[in-house]
Amino acid sequence: MAKITPFKAVRPTRDKVSLVTSRSYEEYSAAELASQLDFNPLSFLHVLNPAYTNQQKNTFEKRFKQVSQKYQEFKEEHILAQDQKPSIYLHKIITKTHKFIGIIVGTSVEDYKNNIIKKHEDTIEYRVDLFKDYIKYAGFNTEPVLMTYPDNLAIERWILQKKQAVPDFEFSATNKDIHYLWKIDNETEIQWLQKTFEEIGDLYIADGHHRSASAALLYEQEKQSGNDNLKFFMSFLIAESNVKIYEYNRLIKDLNGLIKVEFLKKLQEHFFVEIKQEKLFQPAEKHIFGMYLDGEFYSLSLKSDKKRATTVLNDLDAQILYDYVLLPILGIEDLRNDERIEYIPGKQSVLDVKAKVDSEEFEVGFILFPSNINEIKKVADANLIMPPKSTYIEPKFRSGLVVYEL
Repeated sequence: MAKITPFKAVRPTRDKVSLVTSRSYEEYSAAELASQLDFNPLSFLHVLNPAYTNQQKNTFEKRFKQVSQKYQEFKEEHILAQDQKPSIYLHKIITKTHKFIGIIVGTSVEDYKNNIIKKHEDTIEYRVDLFKDYIKYAGFNTEPVLMTYPDNLAIERWILQKKQAVPDFEFSATNKDIHYLWKIDNETEIQWLQKTFEEIGDLYIADGHHRSASAALLYEQEKQSGNDNLKFFMSFLIAESNVKIYEYNRLIKDLNGLIKVEFLKKLQEHFFVEIKQEKLFQPAEKHIFGMYLDGEFYSLSLKSDKKRATTVLNDLDAQILYDYVLLPILGIEDLRNDERIEYIPGKQSVLDVKAKVDSEEFEVGFILFPSNINEIKKVADANLIMPPKSTYIEPKFRSGLVVYEL
C-alpha cells in the first residue's frame, strides 16, 4: 500500500552539524533571527534568508532563486555534502520531556493523491502555491512532512537494533534537545522496510499538510520534465504512539458586546459553569473546558443533552467550542482570519493564557483538552477536516539536518 523510497540526502558535515541546523524559520523572533544571522555564519538560516544583509524588496521568484544560490554556496564551501548512495535515515530526538524516534524517507505523491496518505487539515490555496514555487526555484526541501504509522513490532525491533550502532550525527541544540541521526544504505534492509510499509497500509499526516499539497501540485505541473525526484517528497515517519499531541488554546479580544453576567448566562445554556476563582484550572478530560475571565478561572462542562456523536467531527472539543461558544455567542465565524482570536499551543503554560488576559490584550481565554491520535485518524478516515488550530504536534524537525533535492 504505502510506498517509501530512499534518496541521496544532502547533509551538514559531521563537524559542522550543530552549527548548521536551525529551528524552523518561522519559530524565531526578529531578535533571535538577527542574532543567529549576525553571529553564526554556518547557520542554515542564511540559506533560508539569503538577503539578510541586503534587505531590498524582491519578487518571490527572485528571492527563491537567491535561496538556491546560497544553498549551492554552502555545498561549494563543504558545509553541506550529498550522500553517495540512496539511503533512509533514522532520527532520534530527546527533549526535556519526551523521546522521539522515526524514519526519514521519500513518500509517494501518488499515495497522497489516492488517499493512502491521509489528511485531517484543510489547506490554504495561496500558501500551497507559494511553497510550490519555493521548492521549484530553490530546488530542495529541508522540512519533512511528519506522518504516523500504526505501531509495528517488526519495525520497532529493527529500530532498536539500528540505533545500537554509532550514529552519523550526535549533537545538542541550543534549546538543549539532543539529536541523533543514522544513515542506512544497505539495499536488503531498505527493501525489507519498503515491503513492511506496503503491508502496513495507510499513513496519516500529523504535520505538514501544506508541504505535501505543494509537492503534489509541483509534480502535476512538472511531471513532463522526467524528474523522478518529483514523484516523492521527504517525510519523517513515526509510530503513532510516539507522537505528542497538544491542544491549541484560544484567546478572544472581546465579549462581542456582552457584559460578563450576560456572557456567563449564555454559557450556562450549554455548559455547567463552575467558578474556580484564582486557582489554575486545566481540563483533565474531553468535553470539559477551562476558561479565564476577569481574573478568575472557570470550568465549563458540556451538558449531557448537548453531546453529539453523529460524526467524529461533532465530538471534537475544538468543534464543540466553536459551535456553542465562539460562533453563536462571540460572533467569531472565521477561525483562520478573524483578528479577534489568537492561539497559544498547549505546550505553553496555562499561565501564558492568564498573563495575556490580565494584560487586557484579551478579554477571555479558553483552555482545551488535547485531541488524541485516534480522533485524528477517524477524522482523516471519514475525509473530514478538523477545525483550524486543533492540534500542535511534536516532534519538530530541524532545518538543514537532512535536505531532499528535486
